[in-house]
Amino acid sequence: MVTVRLRTKFLLSMVLISAGLTSLSLLLVRQSVQSQVRKQIFSDLRNSVSTFQSFQQAQEITLSHSADLLADLPNLRALMTTNHEATIQDGSTPLWQLTGSDLFVLASRTGKVVALHTNHPGFDQEMAQSSLTRSLERQERWWFGANHLYEIFLKPIYFGPAAAGRLLGFLVIGQEIDQRVAAQIGRVAGGRVAFYYGDAIVTSTLVPANQSDLRAEKLTSSQKSQPMSVELGRERFLATTLDLSSPGSPSVRLTVLKSYDEATAFLQKINRLLLALGLLAVLIGSALVFFISHTFTQPLFSLLAGVAALERGDFAYALDAGGRDEVAELSRAFDRMRESLARTQQNLLESERLATIGRMASSISHDLRHSLAAIVANAEFLCEQHLSPGQREDLYQEVRTAVGRMTELIDSLLEFSRTSASLRPTYGSVRDTVDAATETVQSSPQFRDLPIAVRERGNVEGWFDHRKLERAFFNLLLNACESVDPNTGHVEVVITELQAAIEIRITDNGRGIPGAIRTTLFEPFISQGKENGTGLGLTVVQKIVQDHDGEIVVERTSQQGTVFRITLPRPAPVVAVSEQGTGEDSVPTAQAGVDSSKRS
Repeated sequence: MVTVRLRTKFLLSMVLISAGLTSLSLLLVRQSVQSQVRKQIFSDLRNSVSTFQSFQQAQEITLSHSADLLADLPNLRALMTTNHEATIQDGSTPLWQLTGSDLFVLASRTGKVVALHTNHPGFDQEMAQSSLTRSLERQERWWFGANHLYEIFLKPIYFGPAAAGRLLGFLVIGQEIDQRVAAQIGRVAGGRVAFYYGDAIVTSTLVPANQSDLRAEKLTSSQKSQPMSVELGRERFLATTLDLSSPGSPSVRLTVLKSYDEATAFLQKINRLLLALGLLAVLIGSALVFFISHTFTQPLFSLLAGVAALERGDFAYALDAGGRDEVAELSRAFDRMRESLARTQQNLLESERLATIGRMASSISHDLRHSLAAIVANAEFLCEQHLSPGQREDLYQEVRTAVGRMTELIDSLLEFSRTSASLRPTYGSVRDTVDAATETVQSSPQFRDLPIAVRERGNVEGWFDHRKLERAFFNLLLNACESVDPNTGHVEVVITELQAAIEIRITDNGRGIPGAIRTTLFEPFISQGKENGTGLGLTVVQKIVQDHDGEIVVERTSQQGTVFRITLPRPAPVVAVSEQGTGEDSVPTAQAGVDSSKRS
């Protein structure tokens, strides 16, 4: 877990406050400027639409007057009276050139196109005929075909006065909405424009990539609503759309766009200026907080160092207790507490040492006296002359058993004085070590018929002190055998290879560990339910396992049995080192009768 110093908290607080104020100021300024820019763009868009409408009206008036003049020309009327399509097509060319329009169409009184002239190929007579039919039926002013869009003006051609009603045909002149017209309207509107026919973009002043993005946007007429925000490529625009078609006709729309990013480009300069001022304020504030906090935090650091020294057991660490403020008072109170704690600890250590010596002396003297009494009694019996050889052998075995118990007790006590440096690791199989301990346990007549199953999974070889491990396994197996019923009991040992360790589980179906000693199971001189128990068996097991950097735990215990789990990490090869003054570790025999458990 990361530790945050008090001075760091001061600095972080100053940084957060300064950053928060700077961010709030930047946000308020940005929102205010963006709102004003947005309103200005809205106003510009409305003005652009109004300017286009005025421009369009002027264009319509010009074309309408041109159409009126052409329709009254005598040579046009004379041409229409021929009713010959080829003659009319050829003869109308000078008239089309006279108008300067992009589209020139003549039709008979029945609505059949008899002459067609366009500036660009693609819009053919069939398209003109279809468009003329719709115009005659629904007064449509927009023709579209082959991606050409025309705004047209249709005028009837009469023979004589129009009031006489002698219709000769129809004249259509139109202006194409192409890239040139779009650029002209864009300059008038002060932005980018796009013309739609239905959902298709006919022409636009946008770059091709932005046109593709605009085509994906579903923009509708916004004459009565606010302009809409669209993002084309990586640039944001505000757009308004004007419907140019009459009701009931195919939709013809003009979209005017103004770049929002271009209008707000100066905000980047304001943001950088505010950010620079904010960083400067943070740096100056942090320097001030650093110098000011030093006065407050230095005494606390000294007190913290004293607490850390006390944690390490150093009761003589010098504290800076000068001054009359609250921190100095706290330092002096801590110093007095430390002195009191040192005295209390010394008294507790002395009491614990005396209690441990007394408990050890009581246990050892009791066990030694019991074994010595058996040796003396059997030695006196051996002095009698009337004993048979068999009786003498029994007495001799009882003497050996008592000596074995005394030797095991002394070896257990010596084990506590040894460190992990006394290990003599050799490379071998843990299965072989468990088998050796099993044979030793089953060599006792009491457990000769008790089944002990040993199974291994994977590679269970490694560098261990196998003699000490054999002793630990012997103590655990002996506990398990003494715990189970002689007739129905069984013990199982499972040795498993882990990723970087070896796991040993010893399971029995015995009586379980009594609740009174479960919490103190591995403490020395804790035993229950054994006549000759010393209370050192599991303590020695734990010491051996911990010397191997391993772990032993009671995984499960109940009236149905107990499971001990040992985990031994696989170490690298080590040069064996023995301690001076210690002899070879001895593996107890079945006759030793060692108490290696604290079970009931």
